[in-house]
Amino acid sequence: MYGCSDKLIKTVSFIFLFLTHYRELLFQIMKFIKRLALVATVFCFPFYSFGWGMLGHRIVGQIAESYLTPKAKAALQKILGTESIAIASNWADFIKSDSSYNYLSSWHYVDIDSGLTKSQVKEYLQKDTATDLYTKLNFVIGQLKNKQLSMDKKKMYLKLLIHFVGDAHQPLHVGHHEDQGGNKIKLTWFGAPTNFHRIWDDELIDYQQLSYTEYTNVINHTTAKQRAAWQKQPIANWFIESYQIAQQLYTEVQPDQKLGYRYNFDHIQILNERLLQAGVRLSGLLNELFK
Repeated sequence: MYGCSDKLIKTVSFIFLFLTHYRELLFQIMKFIKRLALVATVFCFPFYSFGWGMLGHRIVGQIAESYLTPKAKAALQKILGTESIAIASNWADFIKSDSSYNYLSSWHYVDIDSGLTKSQVKEYLQKDTATDLYTKLNFVIGQLKNKQLSMDKKKMYLKLLIHFVGDAHQPLHVGHHEDQGGNKIKLTWFGAPTNFHRIWDDELIDYQQLSYTEYTNVINHTTAKQRAAWQKQPIANWFIESYQIAQQLYTEVQPDQKLGYRYNFDHIQILNERLLQAGVRLSGLLNELFK
């Protein structure tokens, strides 16, 4: 009995000494595994897109909340309860983990051929009958106008609306068919492998190192005149704007290009404007739907 306990003590002592002397090695191994998982995510699953990304959608939602009318704010509280617009904004991405919602995948984007003029994009949208972001954003708005809609459906469509308005303002959600909105264009961001779409979904926003409330405080500065002008634009114009921005962005990158400080410096202004426009326009929609 004593011999067995003695062996156990020696074994535990050995493990303790091993962990003490090699913990740095183990730490480095875990870092390597984490890095490997990131690379696998980028290269093995390059077409899995999250719209603006968690932070971007929350910024849009936080901005929208600041411009709600008291009536709209009260109506949203009845539907969402204690959940804010910012937190509700990511539901449409979170449910991608539930296969029963797979039918929503194509609702997040609309891919359009490159090289079209503004009038050609407008004509394309007018004739659009596909299951995509443009048609389904309009569908969701139509559903929310139905006064007989059940509370469960109302909550679902409201969360989709919040999310889709954000998606419509991310330029590469109105990207090209051939590269799946930039997902097929592999790039490097500050030395880490990524793709063009992901840079606009996440990398640029995350690089600012701000929480969504801090980010909102930095960019949420508009005049009543500016808000009215943005909200007056029809929904098709949001997509035309994103398409035109995307066309310019495509000309500025090459596959496997290394991006970093300069790309951030050159594009942060347009990024912030799209986030701001999305939030302002979302508030306009919500104020109209729940007046």
